[in-house]
Amino acid sequence: MVRSVNGRKQAWTQHQWVRLIAGSIVLISLSLSLINPSWLFLTAFVGLNLLQSAFTNWCPLIVLLKKLGVRE
Repeated sequence: MVRSVNGRKQAWTQHQWVRLIAGSIVLISLSLSLINPSWLFLTAFVGLNLLQSAFTNWCPLIVLLKKLGVRE
């Protein structure tokens, strides 16, 4: 995705992608939990990954995004 900064277009950073993907997965899994409560495990998994990345400064999604060529 591209965002506009001072009239210039810039590609999204890894951290912006992490927030977008994590937030989307949480909202999707919460919606799916209305059908089957087991989907809440996915919500918990995403939350735990975000929590551990705050302490370890390592996120599996960032590893994947780097391989895909997303800028830091």
